[in-house]
Amino acid sequence: MAEERFDCVVVGGGPAGAAAAYTMAKAGLKVALIDRGEFPGAKNVFGGVLFRSQLEDMLPEFWKEAPLERSIVEERLMLLDEQGMVTLSHRNPGFADPPNSWSAMRSHFDAWFASKAEKAGAVPVYQTVVTELLREGDRVVGVRTDRQDGDLYADMVIVADGVNSLLGKALGVHREWQPDEVSLGVKEIIHMPKSVIESRFNLESNEGASIEFLGDTLGMTGLGFLYTNKESISIGVGIMVNDLQKAKIKPYAVLDHVKQHPYIRKLIAGGEMEEYSAHLIPEGGFHSMPALAGNGWMICGDAAQMVNAVNGEGTNLAILSG
Repeated sequence: MAEERFDCVVVGGGPAGAAAAYTMAKAGLKVALIDRGEFPGAKNVFGGVLFRSQLEDMLPEFWKEAPLERSIVEERLMLLDEQGMVTLSHRNPGFADPPNSWSAMRSHFDAWFASKAEKAGAVPVYQTVVTELLREGDRVVGVRTDRQDGDLYADMVIVADGVNSLLGKALGVHREWQPDEVSLGVKEIIHMPKSVIESRFNLESNEGASIEFLGDTLGMTGLGFLYTNKESISIGVGIMVNDLQKAKIKPYAVLDHVKQHPYIRKLIAGGEMEEYSAHLIPEGGFHSMPALAGNGWMICGDAAQMVNAVNGEGTNLAILSG
């Protein structure tokens, strides 16, 4: 890669990085979008709900072409004990017209979102690892990559490389998180025919349900989730790392336990697991957030601890921060 200068280099092709690259490219700036995956989203883990408001400001009616799963028309909060449960539910078919939120697969959505940044003019630099920041004195002036002649210079570097931000650590603003500041989320994608999902959850075509559950997590702080996709179900749990350490329990054991709850077991019966994944989630809140900008750099998304631990909202905040 020949040495080249940009107005901005964005490191990380997730929602925060793609939003930043799209916004700047659309404004006419020369932007490079770097991601270590074969394509943005190839290494991302997400099994949740994407809300309309943040993305609609950038891409009106994006849902007409974005690779989304189901439009959420029902949200349930379940309180579980070993055998029983109490459910609070709100259902409104009007949530789908216009849609308010969707279940989504990050591997599909991130690639699509990054393609929008590319079409706006951002230069894609994928399958590339940023190994260090380039500096002149105390100012960041670019990045060094693992490509031959891979130095990229820029007036601004935006760091959006995730919860374990190596560049944030290089900047001195991203310390090692404490076990009580991060949770470990584990998720399974369970294949299920479209007709079975719609019958089991009382849904019309393309309607979806979002279920979150508390309790019966083996005495540890955390919650579970279940989201309906087109032909699969995303089910998982997020447990605070300090509780996992104290209990000496593997996170997948917690998920297996939750899946055996009498009510949850019926919802996933007959499905076939086709994917398992795990991911750290920043939950330290405002007091754990690092400095967000400095001389020649900015940091956003999970790298900046931008997750609402109360409702588990991270992707939407990442888009907004980008």
